[in-house]
Amino acid sequence: MAKLNFTKAAIDGLPIPEKGWAYHYDLKVQGLGIGIGKTGKKTFILYRKINGTPERLTLGRYPDLTIEQARGKASEINAAIANGSNPADAKRGRVAELTFGELFSQYIERHAKQHKRTWAEDKQRFEQYLQRPLAKKKLGLVDRQLVASIHSEITFVGHPVVANRVLALVSSVYGWAISAGLVEVNPITGIKRNREKSRDRFLQSDELPRFFKAVAEEENATMRDYFLLSLLTGARRANVLAMRWSEVNFDRAEWRIKETKNGTPQTVTLSPEAIEILRNRLPSEATSYVFPGSGKSGHLAEPKKGWQRILARAGISDLRIHDLRRTLGSWQAKQGASLAIIGKSLNHKNQNTTAIYARLDLDPVRNSVNTATSAMMVAAGLKSEAGTAKNNSGET
Repeated sequence: MAKLNFTKAAIDGLPIPEKGWAYHYDLKVQGLGIGIGKTGKKTFILYRKINGTPERLTLGRYPDLTIEQARGKASEINAAIANGSNPADAKRGRVAELTFGELFSQYIERHAKQHKRTWAEDKQRFEQYLQRPLAKKKLGLVDRQLVASIHSEITFVGHPVVANRVLALVSSVYGWAISAGLVEVNPITGIKRNREKSRDRFLQSDELPRFFKAVAEEENATMRDYFLLSLLTGARRANVLAMRWSEVNFDRAEWRIKETKNGTPQTVTLSPEAIEILRNRLPSEATSYVFPGSGKSGHLAEPKKGWQRILARAGISDLRIHDLRRTLGSWQAKQGASLAIIGKSLNHKNQNTTAIYARLDLDPVRNSVNTATSAMMVAAGLKSEAGTAKNNSGET
């Protein structure tokens, strides 16, 4: 048991363990410790034997909870223990009265909305997969067996990857609750996740003519243009949905995304075909979004129905909207683009090539995207090998 005088410098300098948690204890206050996880998170705890039983109480996350505040909390609990009470029992009783639904609401409001751009996805997964079996359950009744059964049920109906994501959400909720001092144990510990295969689906040469024909026949112009721009830019679904006119520079043929899923900005090069779509969409009256919608967000929110119509007309199966992003990267690779160029154009965050990306300007990326776009158009029969666009009858 490592002991030291808790100071900011001492705590900030503590080593991060390779796995699990490492605990260090204060020289000034009995039982006061700090746990350090493999991610670098630090949490104050109080470890005492009460009536012969080891108890570990979570006090709060460092540095949100200062050293002096942690010492104060620990001293108060030590005084209560000296007077014969067991704060751990009282805490367990209070927590056990909370329902999982109430805990999830706290997680969303106190943590996810402030720190996760995907908090709405968390809420959607809760409503779809966790609300019915868990929302009204007292936390004292939510155990590993119950969570494992939910994971197994989702897997059994053919959604093994979704089952893993739901399991990860439960783990995130409890991980936050532990750091906030609301619970002591994460019930997903020990539950085996499903094996996942990397998806490599993209539009093949023989599918492109049918796909472009089906898109051209789509009566909803917003849907039609959304799917085409998703393919031609390779941008993530959420970014294309929320695309703003103020982010598009026609002179430079660029689209500047302020923040992506990686938490970083991205400059997307726009091919001539993408520019043409955007010019045709220019509104007569001022609007913020390229794909406006009537919902709270102000932009198009759910293109699934349009996607299903297009796939049905094209006779294409097992293709997701996200596969359009992969399609651009795959066609870049077919045209001989390097992994660094593809990573730069798709804004992949890869530590091994970050330094290379930083040295790339947009010129080679633009050439690669334009070459891949032209190749797709040729494969789709919309362009001749010489680069001349075909008319609707197929004549040049």
